[in-house]
Amino acid sequence: MISYTEYDSPLGTLLLAASPRGITGLYFEEHKYFAGPGNWQRDDAQPHLIAAVRQLEDYFRGERHDFDLALDASGTPFQQAVWDALRSLRFGTTATYASIAQRIARPNAIRATGTAIGRNPISIIVPCHRVLGSSGSLSGFAGGLPRKRYLLDLESRHAFKLT
Repeated sequence: MISYTEYDSPLGTLLLAASPRGITGLYFEEHKYFAGPGNWQRDDAQPHLIAAVRQLEDYFRGERHDFDLALDASGTPFQQAVWDALRSLRFGTTATYASIAQRIARPNAIRATGTAIGRNPISIIVPCHRVLGSSGSLSGFAGGLPRKRYLLDLESRHAFKLT
């Protein structure tokens, strides 16, 4: 059973989803690869969702640099490897699609890596917004490039605060 809640963030309403094992999704309004909650049940008291909302509030205030949440994202082994590599990106830093492919020992799989990053179901918490094009340009973000820019700017402003 997937439970969900909504969180009014500086980027608009976020829909957070969780199983009994952990967070399964974080989606923006008009999220590129999200069709809606289907038969999920709204449960604003689900413990994983409560923890996620609290940590997101801290993140948006610049007081949290790392998320400490149980995650339960569904994906192929390749996608899981890419998402794990994203979680290793430190707050306030960026990487390229090519460098993520290198991190997972698949240096020739840059395009597939980009696709997996684009399909990341747990935006922000699994920080796909920290990945840039090879020239350092903003590219691809399921929540839209203005949101990606906002997240990068937020992290840039708070990168040197103690956690």
